[in-house]
Order: sequence, then structure tokens, then C-alpha cells
Amino acid sequence: MTKVATESKKWFRRRGVVVVILALAIPAIALGWWLFSPLLLNETVIEAFPRAASAQIPEGSTAEEVEAAMVEAEADNATVSVDMPEADPIKVLAGTFEGADSFHQGSGDVGVYVLDDGSQILRFDNLDVTNGPDLHVILAPVASAEGRADVMTSGYVDLGSLKGNRGNQNYDIPPEVDLSSGDWTVVIYCQPFHVIFATAQLAA
Repeated sequence: MTKVATESKKWFRRRGVVVVILALAIPAIALGWWLFSPLLLNETVIEAFPRAASAQIPEGSTAEEVEAAMVEAEADNATVSVDMPEADPIKVLAGTFEGADSFHQGSGDVGVYVLDDGSQILRFDNLDVTNGPDLHVILAPVASAEGRADVMTSGYVDLGSLKGNRGNQNYDIPPEVDLSSGDWTVVIYCQPFHVIFATAQLAA
């Protein structure tokens, strides 16, 4: 074999090694960035407090007067504009976030509110929790959550991804969830590693 052929063969071997290294390194780097970059970044989400329209009788009017106006409008095929003020949401449960350990920190207020239309929301105010990959908001039917078994206990409810690790946020609670039955804890939970970042015990 000539010297040129030998050098060419070595070059192709080195090139093949480089290609293999790159093929392995690029996905590993991408995975590492997805897993660990949230620890270096903060995402703030500020949401207004949701309100549902209330069918309260306007101040200064009686129920009979409102009903008469509606009947008259219907007879005349007209539209009557009645100012329906919004009712204040009712806070039924509350809690305060605490970090799971010295590394996974959390603070902020938690409230469960019943809106005027009967729906329920979970509200975070002044949330500040250590960021992480694929964090979820979970309602666990336990008095306290210290590990995966507590979070994934029968009857837990996943409210979806955490919108941001800081700010004021709302999460819809499914209508079939009855938080008046037993103890409940709100958990900020890392799905890939099954790690608790912060918890808040709910109480009336």
C-alpha cells in the first residue's frame, strides 16, 4: 500500500471518529441544556385575577323592577342593558409555599377561590420557586408531601405545567375535584426526575 493510500485511510478513520463524537455530543449537549438551563433562568408570569360575571340585582333596583323591565323589553322586542356587577371570588382554602430542601426553594401565597359561576381556580401570588425542567402544578390528597409516593398517591390531580417560576398565576381546577374532602397539598413537581421543588398545605 502506498504512503498516500495509507494517509488517506487514516484521514477517513479520523473523520469517522469525529462524526461519531459529534453525533453523540450534540444530543447530549441539547439534553443537558434542557435539563439544567432552567436552574440558571427565571421566568416571571403575571396574570390578573379572573372574575366571572354575576347576576346580582343592580343597586337601587328591586327584583320585581328588573323582572318587569325584562318582560317589557321582550314584548317590545327590544334590548335592555342591565349593569350586572361582578361578585368577589370566595377564598375557601389557603396556604404558603415552602421549599423542599436547601436547594429547592419556594415562597408565595396560594389560594383556592370559587368564582361567581361556581368554577374553582388555584391562585399563586408572589410566587418565587427554584426553576427546573418540566415543572408541574399538582394537587395531592395528602396532609404533606415529602416524596414521589406522596405526590403520586391515588386521586392526585395534575393541573399542568408551571407557567413561570415567579409571579402571580391562575390554574383551573376541574369541576369534579372536591377539595373539601380531606387534606390537600399543592406541589411544584419536576416530572423528569420526580423531585419536589416546593409545597403548600391547604387549609380553610
